Amino acid sequence: MKQGPGFLHVARNFILVSLALFACWTAAFYITKSVYAYISWNPHDLISLLINAMLGFIFFGLFIVIIGPLVKGREYDFLHEMIQALRSISRGDFRVNLDSAYVKRNGRPGHNHPLAELVDSINDMAANLKVMEDLRQEFISNVSHEIGSPLTSISGFARALKNKDMDQEKREKYLTIIETECVRLSRLSDNLMKLAVLDSSEHASHKTSYRLDRQLVTLVLACEPQWDDKKIDMNVELEEVEIFADEDLMIQLWINLIHNAIKFTPEGGTIGIFLTQSEDKVSVRITDSGPGITKQDQLRIFERFYKVDQSRTRSMGGSGLGLSIVHKIVEMHDGTVSVFSEPGEGATFTVQLPAHSA
Repeated sequence: MKQGPGFLHVARNFILVSLALFACWTAAFYITKSVYAYISWNPHDLISLLINAMLGFIFFGLFIVIIGPLVKGREYDFLHEMIQALRSISRGDFRVNLDSAYVKRNGRPGHNHPLAELVDSINDMAANLKVMEDLRQEFISNVSHEIGSPLTSISGFARALKNKDMDQEKREKYLTIIETECVRLSRLSDNLMKLAVLDSSEHASHKTSYRLDRQLVTLVLACEPQWDDKKIDMNVELEEVEIFADEDLMIQLWINLIHNAIKFTPEGGTIGIFLTQSEDKVSVRITDSGPGITKQDQLRIFERFYKVDQSRTRSMGGSGLGLSIVHKIVEMHDGTVSVFSEPGEGATFTVQLPAHSA
């Protein structure tokens, strides 16, 4: 019958203890024998046996006292390293990388050392916290930049308006710029709030069953002043599709994509919105005839604060958060969002969502 690694571990320890006891009692026997001969004493066999046994246990105890710390010392040192690592993490220093080779090397065959999983967990936690801290620092830097730019503009034009000799036309121009920058700040604040809500673990979506085609028609009509002002040809082809989703979040998703298409489509251009359904997927494609997006930009376009064209996006009031919100909402609905584009040939954003099962 094949014995498990637990039995082998116990058997090994039993043999080691037995050998240690045998060595201690053997040493006690020969020592007492020498002492008896030296003092010319011949005790009774029972007394001699008891003395040998007691002396053997004393030797065994001394053996444990001396050898024990040597065997356990490194493990105690490693525990100290773990404590120091946790203290570093608590102070915000996530540059922690405990060496798990020791605990893995000293584990039982077929079993990890009890500390091995803890060491790996500490290393993983430190690595994840380091990533989160880097993202937090990047986020703060991006927000500071996005807020600082319009504030600098507002401050500069406000100082210029103090000039009493400024003509009315220039004054109106500066006031318009200040108003535009204020709108941009308001939009940035609104988008940051939306992302914070979507990122919150307490956020609960309220999914209902509704007609997606009707929602898209309503939103296209709501955006008519924007696309009509640029004389954009709006091509809408929608199948009758019912989905199970958070209607309010989906409104935000489609508004962001439609506004994005209108923003980058030149005057007299074309925008297409197509809705189709397969057996298990609902697909919405939004195309535009804008300047297109490079392959490199497509890889990062859904990152927060990423802008395909910094100067162009800023002049159009963008903050690089709209598509991040789109990505987050799609993710919450177990869907996917992708972009296909060639420079100079427009862009196509495709959102795929699970089909509603009746």
